[in-house]
Amino acid sequence: MFGLADCNNFYVSCERVFNPSLNGIPVVVLSNNDGCVISRSNEAKAIGIKMGEPIFKIRDLVQKENVKVFSSNFALYGDMSWRVMERLRSLFPGIEVYSIDEAFLNLCGLESNELKEMARNATNIIKKETGIPVSIGVSKTKTLAKIAAKLCKKYPALNNCCVMTEKRDIDKVLQKFPVEDIWGIGRQYSKMLQSNNIDTAWKFLQCNPDWVKSKMSIVGLKTYKELNGDPGFDFEDNTRDKKQICTSRSFANDLYEHEEVIMAVAKFAASCAQKLRKQRGVASRALVFVLTNPFKDNAPRDYRSILINFESATDSTFEIVSHCTKAVASVLKSGYGYKKAGVILSEISVKGETPGNLFCDKDLIAEGRLMKALDEINERYGRETLYSASQGVYKMRYNMNMLSPRFTTIWDDIIKVKI
Repeated sequence: MFGLADCNNFYVSCERVFNPSLNGIPVVVLSNNDGCVISRSNEAKAIGIKMGEPIFKIRDLVQKENVKVFSSNFALYGDMSWRVMERLRSLFPGIEVYSIDEAFLNLCGLESNELKEMARNATNIIKKETGIPVSIGVSKTKTLAKIAAKLCKKYPALNNCCVMTEKRDIDKVLQKFPVEDIWGIGRQYSKMLQSNNIDTAWKFLQCNPDWVKSKMSIVGLKTYKELNGDPGFDFEDNTRDKKQICTSRSFANDLYEHEEVIMAVAKFAASCAQKLRKQRGVASRALVFVLTNPFKDNAPRDYRSILINFESATDSTFEIVSHCTKAVASVLKSGYGYKKAGVILSEISVKGETPGNLFCDKDLIAEGRLMKALDEINERYGRETLYSASQGVYKMRYNMNMLSPRFTTIWDDIIKVKI
């Protein structure tokens, strides 16, 4: 038996914990650079604000409905996520953190009559101790548990807890559950299924498994089996290493100076390299991309991506930064204002298990010591205490005009109570 704990409107809920005056009114949280809506309160959903909608398109609605708007406060959200996950670890036999606001729960060995009481008790404890409302769905597989958690949010009468263990109950839910909302079925598969008159999870289950495998590969077949109550995705106590590592940002303003774009790419490449070393990996490939503002009318548009194959797998900040900056410098165009850039590392393997290059003349031992010293200094004295010169001496500017205080991570921002 599996469970899924899903924090309700997580970013908005974090803002409400420290500002109760936000309860009951429409609230949204924006992405980096105050670009698009990435979290909405139920009140914001009710007035028609959509996920991913650019804020400039809904300014009139925001003003008319007095919507409270916040910049992303990732320091606060990350700390609140840690608090929720720690509570879950103390309440269940095992958890698998799936995202910043979701975790699968290992419920193996528990009796059916214990599940509902245990789940409801957990939602109450987490709300009391962290202030974050959590929905918990329980069923026979991870996919069904995800569906159960979605039902919690759709039907308030469930009181943030839904246990689906009986086949007749599961079948009844699947008959009305939209195929595009099934975990693991993306936009393209959804379109394909709907073109074949398959618009619900129940209709998907009526398909021939061989047809599903031919159209959606083995992953689609696993989803099919999971909907049928046959676990296809195992519970993982340990977080898997990432197969790709990406750092990308939109800029506060369009960048016309090539040097500014190159410095930004250098920062992103250095961030990727640091994350790579943290999981003790090395990468053999990098993708660098830049693009202009897609929402700016009457302005020249450009999108470029460059694939880089390293001579040998590496985790060196200096090598990765050097390759990425040279690559992006070769494709930038004069007179174009670039709005976003990013670096993606791929072909990642475990450092100690990756064969070296016979013709490599670098001192890998000395380079490894240098990277270790770099990470230790930055961890002790603060991020980017040491960095490569190509990153520039000025910090990147981001639009964060509606940022709330970092109540739990900065002493100067700690909440003050007047008695």
